[in-house]
Amino acid sequence: MADSSFDIVSKVDRQEVDNALNQAAKELSQRFDFKNTGAGITWNGELSVEIVAGTEERASAALDVFRDKLVKRQISLKSFKADDPRVSGKEYKIAGSFQAGLSTENAKKIAKLIRDEGPKGVKTQVQGDELRVSAKSRDALQEVIALVKEQDLDFAVQFVNYR
Repeated sequence: MADSSFDIVSKVDRQEVDNALNQAAKELSQRFDFKNTGAGITWNGELSVEIVAGTEERASAALDVFRDKLVKRQISLKSFKADDPRVSGKEYKIAGSFQAGLSTENAKKIAKLIRDEGPKGVKTQVQGDELRVSAKSRDALQEVIALVKEQDLDFAVQFVNYR
């Protein structure tokens, strides 16, 4: 019988993020406390967004609205990094970006955790920006998933290609 395996990745669902962004933009255009503040949120590249508002407080509040929408769409806030508000002419801007891909150092950190604390007979292999975990028993893989989920990692992880 062949080994069972799954991949540990760190990525965001672009469509879900787009839905959250559209919901946040709609709320910013309709809410009373954002009227006439010039508050808005737009895509600024493939995985980055830009929040614009008339004051620093409104820009921060718009960021909170966007984060709230991300949470409601089950997107981990660990994958989203936002800068501090900066002045650009008469308005304030906040740039934010989504981290996609598991860095080699983070993959090695997870592999070491699995080696040290995981069940015996589990093999890990770094493959580009993901980590392949394989074992003879599916129960061992379930233990690895539970082990990784209970860790407080500073990046978001998902488990895909379970077979």
